[in-house]
Amino acid sequence: MNHRTAQISTGHIYHFIDQVPSNHDPARPPIICLHGFPDSWFGWRHQIGPWCRNGFRVIVPDMLGFGETDTPHDSSAYSTKNICNDISALLDFLEIPKAVVIGHDWGSYIAGRFALWHPDRLIALVMLSIPYIPPTIEYMSVEEVARKFPSYGYQVYYASESSTSEIEENLVPFLGVIFKTPEKPWQWSKLEELRTLITNKQIDFTDGCLLNEHELQFYVSQFQRGMRGPLSYYRTTKARFEEEKEAQLPANLPPDLPVLFMYGTKDIACSLSSVRNAHKFISRLKIVALEDVGHWVMIEAQDRVTSEVLQYLASLGFYHKSHM
Repeated sequence: MNHRTAQISTGHIYHFIDQVPSNHDPARPPIICLHGFPDSWFGWRHQIGPWCRNGFRVIVPDMLGFGETDTPHDSSAYSTKNICNDISALLDFLEIPKAVVIGHDWGSYIAGRFALWHPDRLIALVMLSIPYIPPTIEYMSVEEVARKFPSYGYQVYYASESSTSEIEENLVPFLGVIFKTPEKPWQWSKLEELRTLITNKQIDFTDGCLLNEHELQFYVSQFQRGMRGPLSYYRTTKARFEEEKEAQLPANLPPDLPVLFMYGTKDIACSLSSVRNAHKFISRLKIVALEDVGHWVMIEAQDRVTSEVLQYLASLGFYHKSHM
């Protein structure tokens, strides 16, 4: 992997992968991948190589607060508007006018908002696991969201200040809980359930974990620098609402923007009602359901995700040869 570090115009220092293929065709759009929580550039490890071998330049940043990228203390720095401005500034630094933006989890949410804050920077959009949800007319706290969508109850815990130190002190159990296979999911939603689970010393958290020992230790090393930055995304609910209301962001994505959405049918974090509603806001939407797959689609269905994206880009006119 070609690792790079740069200070962008917003003032933040970003670490990112910049993989340029030897057979790079300037006519093929660059791909920028946005990861979610708890993740890093490493979450795209199975896709970077194949996409690059098919002639696409692949850029994968550690998002703000993660990995070797800056970690501001103030949670307001992690609002979606600010993160989108960072991504736009990173494209400026790389002298890339437009790109295909692919996001997973929080990265998917941010990718959808990037299409609203910076629509001129997008060629196509790929969203994984978290469907597009338009800006809300009225403010809804994270507690209200959890009441409306019970499967999002874990966000109440992440938004609480106590979660920072508790997760830092239990990184291996926490990661073992989160990176579970669909056959062995942890059915938690409420604050106390997740807290009790990750502090339980009697559970074998490697049973059913999607990560091998090397991968697990890599993530541990990434998050040992602290969890305040990564968890800050869940503490921006009010700031995000106020920014979007002030900017009067539209509900609909640009009508000419092609969008691919992929999700696992066993993903408890994916709201099926939001998947069904997405067509109301996206004119050019293709939905791919990955049967018997959970939340971590880039791991659980790595080849399918890789090939579906390549096929989708091919359908848009970006020819590729298969080097899976």
